[in-house]
Amino acid sequence: MPIKSKKVSLIFFVTVTLLLVGLAPLVLTGWLLSDKSGRELRSAENRYQIQLVQEKARQIEMFGQRFSSVVGSLTNGLELANTTTAIASAQTERTLGTLLRENPDLLALYVKAVNEESLTVFRAEFMNRGEVEAISEAASEMLGKGRIKIGDPKKLGSGQFVMSFTSKVNINGAEAAKIVAIASLQPVSQGIVGVNAASEEELWNAGLPMVFVVDQAGTTLFHPDPALTAARKPMGDLKIVQEWLESGLQIQSALVPFSATYNGKTSEMIGAYSTAHLADGYNVGVIAMQDEKRALASVGEMRTQAWLISMAFAVLALIVGFIGARFMTSALLRMVNAAKQIAAGDFTTRVETKSITEIGTLGETFNLMTDRVEEQIVKLAKAAEENRDLFVGTVKALAAAIDGKDKYTRGHSERVSRISVAIGKRLGMGDEELETLRISALLHDIGKIAVDDSILKKPAALTDEEFEIMKTHPMKGYKIMSQIPAMKDFLPGMVMHHEMVNGKGYPHGLTGDQIPLQAKIVSVADTFDAMTIDRPYSKGMELQPALERLRSFVGTRYQSDVVEALVEACNAGEVANGIVRQMAAIRAATSEDVTKVPVKLVA
Repeated sequence: MPIKSKKVSLIFFVTVTLLLVGLAPLVLTGWLLSDKSGRELRSAENRYQIQLVQEKARQIEMFGQRFSSVVGSLTNGLELANTTTAIASAQTERTLGTLLRENPDLLALYVKAVNEESLTVFRAEFMNRGEVEAISEAASEMLGKGRIKIGDPKKLGSGQFVMSFTSKVNINGAEAAKIVAIASLQPVSQGIVGVNAASEEELWNAGLPMVFVVDQAGTTLFHPDPALTAARKPMGDLKIVQEWLESGLQIQSALVPFSATYNGKTSEMIGAYSTAHLADGYNVGVIAMQDEKRALASVGEMRTQAWLISMAFAVLALIVGFIGARFMTSALLRMVNAAKQIAAGDFTTRVETKSITEIGTLGETFNLMTDRVEEQIVKLAKAAEENRDLFVGTVKALAAAIDGKDKYTRGHSERVSRISVAIGKRLGMGDEELETLRISALLHDIGKIAVDDSILKKPAALTDEEFEIMKTHPMKGYKIMSQIPAMKDFLPGMVMHHEMVNGKGYPHGLTGDQIPLQAKIVSVADTFDAMTIDRPYSKGMELQPALERLRSFVGTRYQSDVVEALVEACNAGEVANGIVRQMAAIRAATSEDVTKVPVKLVA
């Protein structure tokens, strides 16, 4: 009887143990695997949405750049002629015809000199002269101080949707003529929303991704449903469109989970938007959205499969346990416990292998596997550290390449990076934020690589025209680095380091809290370094005058706490080794006025 009781007790113990130790982990693993698969699918869908809208936005921008270039080139040619007689000449008319032939999507060109007859070339198969003149006159009225203005889309009698690009010709300081280019939107529309049209209801019912474009008022420009495009339907009731409008129409991309209702049915959606910049004051939003349930339908299938596989393995484990309970229970439990410890991160755990049967071999193999896993973890950690060092080295090399273009700014990016980190520490930034700040500061002038050396190396103050060219370097740097997803965290300090809190900075004219702290810090560090180095046309300022000068810009250019953080860092000798030494000497000379001791930044 005791023996029988012992057998029953052992089977019961094995059953309960396998249920708790075997079944539970298997079920948990199945759930975790399915959940992980769902997250990965969601992440992949999100990446696809972001990449999709960014690609479409770039297509629109290329369209705008193409026809802005046509108008700009024609304008520049007439201005270079420097005579009003050239505007209505036969040569100009031939030039218009050539441009029309070379650009299949260009439907019309219109040149109207002041108090003169207009020159007009157009594709008669798509539009008539009356339409050309009506669109051109309306577009001409939009011209202000800007160089090129873009008009809202118009529908022709032929069914074509077109957009106008307008510029004025100035000769001898006075307006001499207006130039209007009318381009077809059909090719770019098909590239954005696709060739095959579908009704809005069909798209909603099928759960297919919808890509459409809205203007700055949230009104439809392009849509897979031609009826919505023709009607210029307002889309501002969609949460994702509202998000884009509330973003300030800045050049950015974002993911937006939201709910949408169609025909009384509410669905959870995933979507993304991106801004396409066509001209000054004219941005459009590219929107992508899809029913979340349909987009992630495969997750449910994977979860079901994971559950079935987990249950199959659980049943198998129970059968094996009943058959070999006396021989396997203890060894298996030891391995289960070891596996738990390894899963918790303890890779020093090993299994005792006293058995001379296959169980002992299994334990030895388990230990060997653990050894290999531990080795791989060490190698991966080392590889991650090496990759980080390589990344930082590459960033430093890029910064050095930029600074090296001008001997007077050599080392500028490295100094700005160190100064920025010193400010960030004073402002209480964490290690991760400081590292992001450091890299952003190193790359803040990356756009100068696209600026002509004659401007960068000019041994005198820049002209207004040259300064305008120099002001383009933040956006040029953005266009270079924004193509790399891993660089997104470093972009604010790079593209916005010339913004001012009063809104008079560039490239976006942001104010106050619109400017990220990262950019505010880099801006102060950049200015401080520029003020304290010698240039061919100016002597670098001494430390205290430089700091007082920065303080004078608080409230207009810079934020008070950022400037004061720099002052504290300089007074504490944290900005550069040279300052540490000189400040120590100043403190020792108690009989002298600190403000009278000349201190230069050594970086």
